[in-house]
Amino acid sequence: MLDDITDFLPCETPDAWVHHALDNLDTLLIDHANCEKKAAATAMNLMYRHVENSQLLLIMSRLAREELLHFQQVVTLLKERGITYTRLGPSRYASGLRQHIDSRVSNGLIDTLIIGAFVEARSCERFARLVPWLDDELSRFYRNLIKSEARHFGEYLELARVNASGDIADRIEFYSAIEKDLILGPDEQFRFHSGMPASE
Repeated sequence: MLDDITDFLPCETPDAWVHHALDNLDTLLIDHANCEKKAAATAMNLMYRHVENSQLLLIMSRLAREELLHFQQVVTLLKERGITYTRLGPSRYASGLRQHIDSRVSNGLIDTLIIGAFVEARSCERFARLVPWLDDELSRFYRNLIKSEARHFGEYLELARVNASGDIADRIEFYSAIEKDLILGPDEQFRFHSGMPASE
């Protein structure tokens, strides 16, 4: 599904971010753990808010379990590498997307699902960008994550389509422009989903 993800995303992660990530692996891994925990929380929140939607419940329950497993795996990696799992402030990425949710449309469900698709697609793309440059253990771990993250992307996108009352292409295009600005714009704070390092 990497081709589908490349087609879906509005731009590729810049080389400058990849280089900065390789120079800040401790922060990358800590924030990656945070991302997995937040992804599980997002899935759980959707389950609580849409109890009547059996398809969503089944998909999100599996997704939440997988994201928590990934969180556990990253925390284990941190411990093995002697990296303290500390609190990090959130990146502007998710909030930059979520601030545009239109709560009038199915209680914001469609926008939330589209945003979920972007988050999972970008995560997958960044794993793929990092894999060739990481040590064997991290490279193998991230390569294994690509398949599940790609599936999560597809599930979010399909849920958005089947739950919408009409075509969602315009809404995807709307969020695509925002996502591109967040990825290519300067970012003072390095995170897994941050934009261009401000110093670059």
